[in-house]
Amino acid sequence: MVKTARTLADVEADIARTKEALANVKGTETEVYARIVGYYRSVRNWNKGKRDEYNHRKLFVYDNTENRIPSEATTVAQAECAKTAVSNAAAVSYELFTRKTCPNCPPVKDYMAGVEMNGVNIDVDSEEGLARAAELGVFAAPTVIFYDENGAETARAHSVKELKTILKTAALPVSA
Repeated sequence: MVKTARTLADVEADIARTKEALANVKGTETEVYARIVGYYRSVRNWNKGKRDEYNHRKLFVYDNTENRIPSEATTVAQAECAKTAVSNAAAVSYELFTRKTCPNCPPVKDYMAGVEMNGVNIDVDSEEGLARAAELGVFAAPTVIFYDENGAETARAHSVKELKTILKTAALPVSA
């Protein structure tokens, strides 16, 4: 094996040449991709086409919308229906559909307990209650269904506010 004798000056010269070569590296630009707007594209060109997208946007026009709240219209319709059908407290009854875990059921239960009217509280968690609710098309708890003397449905309510509107219109006494 042949040993080469390198001096300290030779080693220093090799280090200087290597540092100079590393300082003058010429290469190509690295392409960086990112998921900016739902798909991967080049970060360098991500803003191209945004002006064109902006020009093709469709704006919402408020003038074409109706200026009424559907829940208020439903309450008014229920009140008008209750005005004609819920006039005689002795001949009127109700069914109250509730659940054990329902957070809105206790206020409605308490309010209906103070109404001087015959009624039935139906627990939808039981099989019989669920069958009765399905038969009448009850999809939410609490629901109060009012009936006239013939057993025909006259109104539905889902909150204390709706109950107050219906019963105030019918002029029924409420002790609560």
